[in-house]
Amino acid sequence: MAADERPLNEVVFLTVAEVASVMRVSKMTVYRLVHSGHLPAIRVGRSFRVPEQAVHEYLRGSYVGAEKSA
Repeated sequence: MAADERPLNEVVFLTVAEVASVMRVSKMTVYRLVHSGHLPAIRVGRSFRVPEQAVHEYLRGSYVGAEKSA
């Protein structure tokens, strides 16, 4: 198991509405991110669940204007 992976029983999954609230975007934007593959999710019946850690990683990687040092 990699250092950043957690056992499944410790992973916190968020609904699309919860992700939209955290990111302060619409639910449609979250669905677009999931369908485009930018935000990983699992399907539970007809709805999606997004790992909380994936939301934080997406937001960290999305900063505009932050220079990455080589």
